[in-house]
Amino acid sequence: MKWTSLFLDTSRKNVFILGTGEVATRRAEKFLESGSNVILSGKNISQNLLDKGAMLEKDNSETSYKKLVEWADIVIIASGDQDLNEYVSSISGEKLLNRADYPEKGDLIVPTSFYIEDIQISIFTNGKSPLMGRELRKKIQNTISREDILQIKFQDYSRTILKEKITDQKIRKEYLYKILENEDIRNLLKEEKLEEAKIYIKNMVKNAKENIKEENY
Repeated sequence: MKWTSLFLDTSRKNVFILGTGEVATRRAEKFLESGSNVILSGKNISQNLLDKGAMLEKDNSETSYKKLVEWADIVIIASGDQDLNEYVSSISGEKLLNRADYPEKGDLIVPTSFYIEDIQISIFTNGKSPLMGRELRKKIQNTISREDILQIKFQDYSRTILKEKITDQKIRKEYLYKILENEDIRNLLKEEKLEEAKIYIKNMVKNAKENIKEENY
């Protein structure tokens, strides 16, 4: 399997999308949301995309395609014209290339992804079944609870507090596990008492720091 999961900062990246259909529109919306500069090549795009900052290039000459590819950091192939898809792919050189028609011919995948508050989850079925990708998304959304989200926020808060009080990374890690397994904290988060849980961890870390001082002494 040649693919590796990673997250790429695409803010201010230049994205050229060949095509203006449904798939091209979804790709454009995704990159616009992350702050990319997006140009689509085709007949027309929605006012919604224009309002979000997308640009439309109607010139379908080879010169135009070459200029757009040269401008782009990322090239996305999503038109219904197979010959055109192959041509633009062939001139993309070392650019990051996403092919909606034949993913295996590109070197960049745009997976099904979604947010649950601050948590981003992506699903890639190796192109075998986008439909099942959407079904798995529903299952995951139904599995992750409000308590899980609060636990993530609380772990982030705990890491910050621990870094301020404890210099030893190994000890910080041990305390993060203790916090995760602490029944009192779990019960507070189940009741969505996040602020009370924060007070609890402050006292816990304070005692931890005092214990470490005594051990060193």
